[in-house]
Amino acid sequence: MSRPSPLTDPVGPPVVAGRPGRGAAPAAVTALAARYRPRLAALAAGAVPVLAFPAPGVAALAWVALVPGLLLMRRAPTAREAAVRGWWFGAGFILTGMYWLLPSIGPGLPLLAVVFGSLQAGVGLAVWRLLHPRLTVRRALLAPVVVAAVWLTTEYARSWHALGGPWALLGATQWRHPTVLALASAGGIWLVSAAVVAVNTGVLVLLTAVEWRPRVAAALLTVGVLAAGPLLFALRPAPGPAGEVTVALVQPGIVAEPAARFEASARVTAALAGQRPGERQGEPQGELPGGRPVDLVVWGESSTTADLDRDPAVLGRLRELAAATGAEVLAGEDARKADGRISKDAVLIAPDGVVDRYRKIRLVPFGEYIPLRPVLGWVAGVSRAAGENRAPGADQHLLPAVDRSGRALPVGALICFESAFPDMSRTAARAGARMLVYQSSTSTFQRTWAPEQHVSLAAIRAAETGRPAVQGSLTGVSAAFDAQGRELARLGTDGAGALVVRLPLTASTGLTWYDRVGDVVPLAAVAVTAGVVVVGGLRGRRRGQPSAPAR
Repeated sequence: MSRPSPLTDPVGPPVVAGRPGRGAAPAAVTALAARYRPRLAALAAGAVPVLAFPAPGVAALAWVALVPGLLLMRRAPTAREAAVRGWWFGAGFILTGMYWLLPSIGPGLPLLAVVFGSLQAGVGLAVWRLLHPRLTVRRALLAPVVVAAVWLTTEYARSWHALGGPWALLGATQWRHPTVLALASAGGIWLVSAAVVAVNTGVLVLLTAVEWRPRVAAALLTVGVLAAGPLLFALRPAPGPAGEVTVALVQPGIVAEPAARFEASARVTAALAGQRPGERQGEPQGELPGGRPVDLVVWGESSTTADLDRDPAVLGRLRELAAATGAEVLAGEDARKADGRISKDAVLIAPDGVVDRYRKIRLVPFGEYIPLRPVLGWVAGVSRAAGENRAPGADQHLLPAVDRSGRALPVGALICFESAFPDMSRTAARAGARMLVYQSSTSTFQRTWAPEQHVSLAAIRAAETGRPAVQGSLTGVSAAFDAQGRELARLGTDGAGALVVRLPLTASTGLTWYDRVGDVVPLAAVAVTAGVVVVGGLRGRRRGQPSAPAR
């Protein structure tokens, strides 16, 4: 019997010239690298659009920032690989855009990135299906619409409060550009996001189309989308003026101890007597002509830890401040109530006492409550997640403020994270709010991009609803915006004191298109996405059916 040759023996792993396993390992490594290199590139590409958000704030980048990721999805060898690259792109976007959540949720951030990133798999699939084959004029025109619809569907899905809420929506990159935000007055932030994605897709077609006809079609569509916002801004009249109020935003700065924080806010408020609009306490910013004392004083979120219904001493101090300034004080209460639970309230206080209060309804996941605490409660042990769940409110309503002359000034007061939700500000506008007020506290994220990302939302809500908006923050950024989202004044994270601003009001009955129609744009995007899925499924079934036998 002959001895088996080491080169032909079928038993065991492949060997080369008597040196077992040397050829297989490099081949496997090469194959693995070939598979994961473009995926890692997609992960990195997901970070590019984040540079268009605050604080980097390169807003113009947003119109092309998706192109590297979309190009990787288009070049995928299979539809499945395109979906995977979309997933990795989405994970990179979430990891970078929300990196500042790491101290609050710890290891939950990578998990969040994986879950939310998976939603972008649909974007990868849509790009591959429409742009991977040879481009036609029809595909060149269809791709920007469909890809924008799928992207918007993913944004709408992760905007559900139970999944965390609408943070880092792509349209928010344009918060400093009222001409673009004109789209928000028509279709909410959703329409701005859709425009940005459509332009990115159009640029991708321009870069990859071989024939001139698809390029021309994509160019015309892209230019039309870019012009839509400025055109609407120019043609649609600005919200009509209907009086004005002077608002003081009290920012005590970084004061860790609750009692000291209250005292710092009280000192700033007491110093407001006689101060004129356009001034920042201790740092004159220029006096506006015809100045007058303030009509409303806004404190930040969690500016007192006393239950004002049960602490007459603290309430007495606030009543004194309201009497001294001649303006009602909107304080932020973060206290344990009589029922034993902690809640966050915006409390309107006049010289006579508490006028009304609004309790925060939409709490920050992990920051103010832990979803499925019996399962995920361990996160609190490895991060700064909430040790106990706050109690949410149940009723959104306006606070019946009055200006110093006694005229009604209904206020849509919302607390911190709630400025991220378009529907809440829209509800306030439809109820007749003259202005939107957001109380904020982002001291946990003071030296990150979070404070700038947060204040940008007030500008967007103002443009959506046609209402002026202010944000009063404990540690910055405090700011004011007119009814078109234009910034009027700000006090950054490095400042402390009172920001006093004269705010032009609009009529309580004035409504934008978005106020009237609501979330028509994202719902239309969901319908388009569902239609594409159905059509794609039907075509796939037809291709899979065996042909009829020849007769």
